[in-house]
Amino acid sequence: EVQLVESGGGLVQAGGSLRLSCAASGFTFDDYVIGWFRQAPGKEREGVSLIASSDGSTYYADSVKGRFTISSTNAKNTVYLQMNSLKPEDTAVYYCAASYYRVVVTTASWEYEFWGQGTQVTVSS
Repeated sequence: EVQLVESGGGLVQAGGSLRLSCAASGFTFDDYVIGWFRQAPGKEREGVSLIASSDGSTYYADSVKGRFTISSTNAKNTVYLQMNSLKPEDTAVYYCAASYYRVVVTTASWEYEFWGQGTQVTVSS
């Protein structure tokens, strides 16, 4: 059984940093894409940052480029999202998601079969 467990959310002031972690277990797929989506109240879920296991290629939403960095452990069982220079508009529930048998990153949330429970990130102004 595949499980994704997020941690690391919290309350931070604007300009601060947080690091989210996603512990993945039960993965038996050679190729997959894993990463982070977020959903703010009243808004659609959006892809924030994703990474492909096949070649390490990454995706960043324009709104987070230069501020967020996605990485994974050598064993690829934990994915991190380092978030720096946080802004109030980054406030959302952040979800870890994975799509198996995938080599190309996609931001289409319906393509992701596995989801974590979400972790709240709140950035105060």
